[in-house]
Amino acid sequence: MRLLTYNVHRCVGVDRRLDVERIAAVIAEHEPDIVCLQELDVGRARTGGVDQARAIADRLSMAVRFHPAMRIEAEEYGDAILTRWPERLIRVGALPTVRGIPGLEPRGALWVRIEIEGVEVNVINTHLGLVPREQRLQAAALVGKDWVGHPECVGPTLLAGDFNATSITRPYQTIARKLEDCQRQLGLKPSVKTFPSGFPAIRIDHVFVTPDVRITGVKAPFSPLSRMASDHLPLVVDFEVQAGS
Repeated sequence: MRLLTYNVHRCVGVDRRLDVERIAAVIAEHEPDIVCLQELDVGRARTGGVDQARAIADRLSMAVRFHPAMRIEAEEYGDAILTRWPERLIRVGALPTVRGIPGLEPRGALWVRIEIEGVEVNVINTHLGLVPREQRLQAAALVGKDWVGHPECVGPTLLAGDFNATSITRPYQTIARKLEDCQRQLGLKPSVKTFPSGFPAIRIDHVFVTPDVRITGVKAPFSPLSRMASDHLPLVVDFEVQAGS
């Protein structure tokens, strides 16, 4: 099975061109079973009023679940999970923030259960904030009782997204104490980096997994198309789970 997580920067590339088709083409090239997207615009004037989540899903012939972390009247901005397999939405919700800091964007997560060849897999997609204090609260919430620690979150589980945090930070370490970083499971050295797309030097896009998920490959495609389509590269993770997990 293959999961692709991708901060699409509202489908505006490093050339400042808005191009939903280009983002879909980057994803399609890798034929993922599951796609986790961050920074999608839905019905926003700044990107032509397009439902980017639905437009990308339609081009990939996938079902889509979208969660607006932020709403401004009829305009929405948030994250989505796409898949070609049977799925059901388990939970969407906001993540905690801190008061008194101007300009912080609301952040959230969504959890979908996907059935792939008889195996149910939990997939949680998120996009953490930029302020370390806020990130610590959000990471703690993700591994807490509402998400990874929820009684219904059993069996193979993948937590993916843009965490805005490298592996030396406390938010990362909070999650890594509960779940395994897919790159560390493989022992990748040097690690696969995704930001910025033109010269990837930082590892802030992650996929964390439960012990019953075995990682078989990790890559960040560095084609001319993927370098241009967003300010992040997509992170592509191949994995296996056992039936009956």
